[in-house]
Formats: sequence, C-alpha cells, structure tokens
Amino acid sequence: MTGRWGRGRTDTHSTAQHSRPGGRSALDYGASQIMVIGIIGAAALLMIGFLTVPMIVGGSSLLFSAGSGGFGCSSSAQQAKSALQSKVSGTAKDSIPSNYLGWYQKVGQQYGVPWVILAGIGTVESDNGQSTLPGVHSGSNAFGAAGPMQIGIGGAAGNNWGGAPVHPASEVVSGVATDEDGDGIASVYDPADAIAGTAKILLAHGVLSNVSAAIFAYNHLESYVQAVESYASTYASGGYSVTAAVGSPTANTAACVQLAGTAISGSTTVPNQTVAAAIAYAQQQIGKPYLWGGTGPDAFDCSGLVMMAYQAAGVDIPRTSEDQWAWGPKVPASQVEPGDLVFFGGSDGTATDPGHVALVIGGGKMIEAYATGFPIRISTYATAASAPGDNQAVGFIRPWAHAGVVLAGASASVSP
Repeated sequence: MTGRWGRGRTDTHSTAQHSRPGGRSALDYGASQIMVIGIIGAAALLMIGFLTVPMIVGGSSLLFSAGSGGFGCSSSAQQAKSALQSKVSGTAKDSIPSNYLGWYQKVGQQYGVPWVILAGIGTVESDNGQSTLPGVHSGSNAFGAAGPMQIGIGGAAGNNWGGAPVHPASEVVSGVATDEDGDGIASVYDPADAIAGTAKILLAHGVLSNVSAAIFAYNHLESYVQAVESYASTYASGGYSVTAAVGSPTANTAACVQLAGTAISGSTTVPNQTVAAAIAYAQQQIGKPYLWGGTGPDAFDCSGLVMMAYQAAGVDIPRTSEDQWAWGPKVPASQVEPGDLVFFGGSDGTATDPGHVALVIGGGKMIEAYATGFPIRISTYATAASAPGDNQAVGFIRPWAHAGVVLAGASASVSP
C-alpha cells in the first residue's frame, strides 16, 4: 500500500444410498409418501416464514464488513448471520438519515441482527431520531422508555438499559448499555449506542430463530410487530433513500460535556457556511464503502473524502493526505474547530508525512474513510478509545483559512 492516496489497508461428502434390491413393499412406499408430505409441509412453513419476514433475503455482499462482532461467532456462524443482512438498492421510497443508516448497517453486521429490523424499530419508535416526542432526545416517555430506540430506563418499561440513561462507558451495569461509537459514554440518546442496545435485546429474545417473537418481546403489540416488519420489508427491497444526517451541522451545541468526571472537549460551533457545506457533504457519504484511490460518488479513501467535501463547499484542496498536510495552514490542537482536517501517521505514513486524514465535526469527533472493509463513519480521535491509528493525531490544518480562499458566495479559489 502507498501513502500517495492517504491510508489504504488490506485486511489482511460422501453420500450413501440405502435401498432394497428388487423393489419396495407397499409399506415402503407409504412411508416414503409420508416422508415426502412431511418435507413439503416443512418447506411450506419455511417459505411462509420468509414471506412473513421478507427482509431476510441473502446478501453477504454488504456495503461494509465490521468484523465478527462481540459474541464470539465462528466463521461459519458469522457467514450464516451475514446471510440475514440485506443488500442496498438504488431505488427508494422511504428515507433514512445517513448517520442512522450507517449505524443500523454497522451494528447489524457486528451483532448478526438484520439491519432492516433495527431500522424498522427505529422508524416506528422515533422516525429515526427525527421525532420531537418526549423521551426521544431527553428524559423518557410516560412508560419510562427513552432515546431514538425507546429502550426502557425505568418506570413501567423497566430499566433494560442498565444504570443511568447516560453514564461513563467504564461503569459496569446489568443492562444493554453500550458505548458503540467509542466516545467514552454509554448514552441511550446516542443513536449508535441505542441501536447496539436494541440489537442486544433482540438477540436475547431469539431474533435469529424467530424474528416476530423477538420484535413482540421488544414491544408487546401485534400491530407494532406488523409495522416494524412492514418497514423492514420495504427497506430490504431497497425501498428507501438516504437523507442528510439528523442534526444540523451548523448547530451550536455545548462545547464541553461533563459527566461524572469525564470531559469530551472541542468546539462544536461551525465557523461559516463553507465549513457547514463541507460537513454536510461528508455526512451524506456516511455508510458508503472505503476504496483506495476513491473520490466518489460511491466510495472514497480518506483524502478523497475530505477533498470532495471541501470541493462541494467551493474550496479546492490537494488530493493526497501528505500534500494536504503540507498545504495547511496548521492549527494548534487547542484551537481546533469543526471543518479542520486532522492527520495521523496511518499504516503507510509518518508524523511528518501523514498517511491518514479526516474531517473534524466537533466534540472530539470526525468523519473518516478509515480503511478497507470499514464504512465511512463518525468516530473519535486522539483518545485511548479511538480506533487503532486514530488515537494519536499528528496535527491539524484549516483549509478554508488558506491564503487565497474566498468564503463569500458559492465560489472559492486558492493561491498556488
């Protein structure tokens, strides 16, 4: 692999027939007929099961692969689970925010749960985080359910989450609380964490053997089961479009979240519309695959993604991570803000010639095309919990502040 495009990793019967010579007796034929009828009946029941849950449509060829998951699956078991995952189609009827789609698919592959089931639940429960009903973004509903997946945190719903609705990931709890996105916090209101929690609940209720029963265990209404399976069927057939990530990139949220001594720092104030446009473009690519040398529209490598994001915002920047780093201008770590590019040594670079780059979005997070086999995603940087290679940042640059860039209007230029 070469650093000229930014980081690119290469992840690294015998049969026997038993028949009587000279023909069969009437008893033999009767037994055979009964066996055939039994086989046909079993096959019919199996087909009914597939029609009831049409989202199980084969498809180990996914947008991405996220490893064997956290349940110790053997390779054969994981292949069987992968067959439950659905392919993505270009045709669309319904819409799913890009960040939710990415996490549905990533968590689905990780835990072996059909992502379309997770998406169906998320759609019914909160319109994929777009609902403003009580409990979706804070607090709980009247029954004690909270977050975009409406997981119980108390009251009539019980505390399936475990512990407080938001708590440090290091805290041991008895529920399904998960820090899926690696930000150090398990939050029932965080889409990634909540979706992973839902996958755990479904697995505990046998989703791999009886999808409908697992959904019913999640919410004890037959109408709920039907609604979830209806959305899942639509999504499995490719009947959805991908919309912008939930949450405006121009939103000014708290710059530092304090929680039980844990601080996630970093400005989340988007400085201008150029940066907002670049982040919006990158968000729309979440869930697409990594491809070395890719510059879209279907796949990207790390430097190709940030280049195209800024190009969409009207700013032309160099193609490779090394040239982008040299292009600058450099920004101190203490002054990083959304829109800056963060650099890492990568698998094929160095501290002075970095091989990996990503787009900072604030709050210690970035959008990155990480490596072969991983989707474009939101992840943390420069923390112990960050992905391998992402835990030590080389430095930062601010493309829109480069000499010659014009922010006014839709066009921009850079000096040579």
